[in-house]
Amino acid sequence: MGFTGLARWLNAPPTGLQLVRDNLVLNHNAQICGKWYLSVKSYRSQLGQIHGYQAPTERNMYALTLEENVFILLEDPTAPSRADVLAAAPPGQEAVYLQSPSHYRNTFLTVKPPGALEQLMAQIKARWVSVRQPSAGNNPRSQTSGQQLIIDGHTFSIGTDWLVRIGNVILAGGAVKGMLLEAEYLPLPKLHSEIADGTSELLSNLLTSILPNIRDAKTVAVTISDAQWEDVLWDREEELKSMNAKNARTNTQNDDPFAWDSGDAVEWKQGDWVGVDRDQRSAFLIVGALRSEGLL
Repeated sequence: MGFTGLARWLNAPPTGLQLVRDNLVLNHNAQICGKWYLSVKSYRSQLGQIHGYQAPTERNMYALTLEENVFILLEDPTAPSRADVLAAAPPGQEAVYLQSPSHYRNTFLTVKPPGALEQLMAQIKARWVSVRQPSAGNNPRSQTSGQQLIIDGHTFSIGTDWLVRIGNVILAGGAVKGMLLEAEYLPLPKLHSEIADGTSELLSNLLTSILPNIRDAKTVAVTISDAQWEDVLWDREEELKSMNAKNARTNTQNDDPFAWDSGDAVEWKQGDWVGVDRDQRSAFLIVGALRSEGLL
């Protein structure tokens, strides 16, 4: 899998999916190669209903299901972010300050198979309720079964270098709220952009070219900077371990000019845009785009 860019066609007409499909086939010689289907559910916490517990604000949770994986974003607006803690820490005290909060603003994880999250919440009687309640009476299972929206469309290949995914954003009631378009450049697992918001001119040009020439079409790029992404995926235990190891090396300097310190060697890590990691970042962008429009 390669590097991916995402865009929203906000005011796509009911025939938008067919228009984009025709444009891909006629002008880009694209071949349809499968379905693109994912669903999103959103939940809110009910901690404020616990007797004697005062919650300043409710927490939010979003679960995006794509094939066999469920990508979950848990947000606590009252908790600090990693950047906030580091900004408040005096020089040399970063590790101590990072250990202080019990949790941070965003927690992002992947679970499988689909349905595992609902089973877990039912087993531990978690105080979460679906934002969209299905009309199923007082059935307790209805609290975790409300589907918020789906994205339904197709995946196309352009030659051997590109995959393009297009899909309608469909609310639970059946209303269509525009389209999502995703372009994936297969030769590169990473593509660092010089633009601050992380957009790629290569991907932006392709996404623009696959849109039909329609007057007053409203499109926006969905982006996240490298710094924001690192903050979302930040592993507190791993960073503290790295900080402690660095301090230990500083305190035990070897004066032997022929000694080699392997502590500066960079450990290999999985690329952001390979396998499940690629889908994880794509899911985070999709959830962020839908949240910003008030659809979740």
